[in-house]
Amino acid sequence: MLRNYIKIAWRNLLRAKVYAFINISGLAIGMAATVLIFLWVQSEFKFDRFYPKTDRIFQVYNQDKINGEPFVWGTTPPPLAASLKQDYPEIEEAVRYRPGQLLLSANDKYLNPEGTFADPGFLNIFDLPLLSGNSKSALAGNNNIVITQTLARKLFGSTDVIGKTILVERKDNFQITGVLADLPANSGFKQIEYILPFKFYEALGWSNDNWNNNNYYTYVLLDPKADVSQVNEKIKYATATHLKGVIDDTSNRRIFLHSANNWHLYSKEENGKLVDGKIVTVRLFTIIAAFILFIACVNFVNLSTARSEKRAKEVGIRKVAGAPRMALVLQFITESVILAFISGIVGLMIVFASISEFNTLVDTQLLLNIYSPVFWLSALGFVLFTGLLAGSYPAFFLAGFQPIKIMKGTYKPANAVFSPRKILVVLQFTFAIILIVSTLVIKQQISFGQKRESGYDKNNLIFTYLSGDLQNHFSPLQQELVSSGAVVATSRSIGPITQLNTRQWGLSWPGSTQKDKDQEFVPFGADIDFLKTNGVKLQAGREIDIRKYATDSLALMLNESAVKAMRLADAIGTTIKFSEKEWHVVGVVKDFIFASPYEKINPVVIYGPAKQLDWVGLRLNPDVNTAENLEIVGNIFKKYNPEYPFEYTFADESYKLKFAEEQRTASFTSVFTGLTILISCLGLFGLAAYSAQQRTKEIGVRKVLGASVASVVKLLSTEFITLVLIAFVLATPVAWYAMDKWLGDFSYRISLSISIFALTLVVTITIVMLTVSFQAVKAALMNPVQSLKSD
Repeated sequence: MLRNYIKIAWRNLLRAKVYAFINISGLAIGMAATVLIFLWVQSEFKFDRFYPKTDRIFQVYNQDKINGEPFVWGTTPPPLAASLKQDYPEIEEAVRYRPGQLLLSANDKYLNPEGTFADPGFLNIFDLPLLSGNSKSALAGNNNIVITQTLARKLFGSTDVIGKTILVERKDNFQITGVLADLPANSGFKQIEYILPFKFYEALGWSNDNWNNNNYYTYVLLDPKADVSQVNEKIKYATATHLKGVIDDTSNRRIFLHSANNWHLYSKEENGKLVDGKIVTVRLFTIIAAFILFIACVNFVNLSTARSEKRAKEVGIRKVAGAPRMALVLQFITESVILAFISGIVGLMIVFASISEFNTLVDTQLLLNIYSPVFWLSALGFVLFTGLLAGSYPAFFLAGFQPIKIMKGTYKPANAVFSPRKILVVLQFTFAIILIVSTLVIKQQISFGQKRESGYDKNNLIFTYLSGDLQNHFSPLQQELVSSGAVVATSRSIGPITQLNTRQWGLSWPGSTQKDKDQEFVPFGADIDFLKTNGVKLQAGREIDIRKYATDSLALMLNESAVKAMRLADAIGTTIKFSEKEWHVVGVVKDFIFASPYEKINPVVIYGPAKQLDWVGLRLNPDVNTAENLEIVGNIFKKYNPEYPFEYTFADESYKLKFAEEQRTASFTSVFTGLTILISCLGLFGLAAYSAQQRTKEIGVRKVLGASVASVVKLLSTEFITLVLIAFVLATPVAWYAMDKWLGDFSYRISLSISIFALTLVVTITIVMLTVSFQAVKAALMNPVQSLKSD
């Protein structure tokens, strides 16, 4: 029986090649898009959740009030880890973690990869996969190092490197005690290429036991029997206890544990708590995937029910011959499942062809494990589900025809005002319109942020870290750079001007109150020629210049937002206390963007070189080719630091990264909006073709009576335009609500305007007209004699 069903189904598909092609194309594209989104969603849900002890791993977070508002942050004091492990038996392990970048050398190869410093228990907490070495002892010694297999190949050309030596910063020898397998793209530690003992960080003099130094990550592993809520209650005052007498107000200082299960998807700070975050995007695209598959299935339903008259006689004859209704249902479902299998094969080919581009789009590495039985079982289940979803309604609809009406010729397809077919078309375009509006709003918001004045000149500006001997030879290095003609200005700083490096509170100034100590500022260290190098505008006073003014090592420049926050009528000459020093204000600069272009500008205090400044900004000569400038600058850096690679960052490229997440969302939405429209139009094209075919005689009569081509096109297009207008009315409030909520996360944002929705309506109607008009014009141009003769 099944063989007979398959044979009949195959013959019916061959008999209606055009409709089969439209259905297969729509389903294949829909299935491919759904699979790609599912792979991404699966990767996001596994992000930092694949460690063997994930359910017991937590990061310690700080919680306090800043500027009078509750705030949380993920860095903690260095002594916290040891204190937690010693004082709370529920905490099985606690470690410090601090990313870093040092020069590693072996076999005359010098690399400056990203790495980290961590306590020995780090490998035990996360059970990171070691290709060789013992995870329990790999970081136990003061001079042990764990490297990734990629770094091992770079330095030694092999992963068989246990016991070999790496020279760190040209002076300290470290023995390789572990080779770490490269971590997957959905790991928060994927960027690290080596791990050094935290004791070495202390030996370098970079760490201290200051409880007010919140620059370190603390990870803990709870006992399997521990209750997280109870542990949080016990440890919440762990830092506040040690900060009494160190900071003025410890009443709001708390710490709490944030589960590894939630690091990636639930780490958005809001009102002093960690709430949703990336999970919102994951949910959004899960919904998009579901609707794309739904729309593809809607096409199948619409085309199957639209062609019901073609299959009516077949159903009538088979029923008269004694075929039970379920046999007909099975026959039609078999046809849909066969079509789904063909679509699945085509869809899989599309996935393989596009997954590389999709990986670039979502900035990850997704793979199809075709060697896994689970993959093929999942694929089979997905195809069957799609076939049943698409074919169930048409099967029961067609099998429900009454043979008496069919055989008498009195059966006519329903043409109700609100038929299921019309409702499904409206749903298709409602979703498409919501996506079009979303795409336009996201792109406008990105453009709005990009057009915002940054406050500094990003062109021809690069930054590089002063590694190795560069600090000791900075004066001659600076002179040679400028005299070379490749650089017109240089200025040392605490970091690139494009990055928000740290935060500071507890400042005091004349007229400040106790409440002002909670005011958050961004401290930024800078040397001479800061304004010239970075293109920042001076509003009042002068800039810091240690060459002319010896006291400028303790000088400050404030930005406009800082002057406003301090309520200073005349900032010049004001004494400000912070970091246990007194600083004097010499200048005020115009606001510039440190953090997100979509947020309000932070109050900034730019301090002089009383502290070590580890970065240098270089303003390249705009009259010389950039490649030539970089070659000259690179050679000069090599002269003073021969063993270190010359690595730099362009300010304009670094600034572009501030838009990366929104750009990715926009690209993601644009691609799947296009696919949604394409699938919807495929179905619309098929419906228009069938509608024109059904009205062939009517069109012939109208033309004989003098109807113009335009009037015939209007006749066939009006129904579809009406459905689109209904979809637009339904989609508008939903799109408005969703986009207004999305824009609510930005302080600097566009306003939703009628023009966005008007443009969407014009675009949608244009797409529909282009899709329908081909069939409409074709029908209108047909010779009426041929139309009336056809029967």
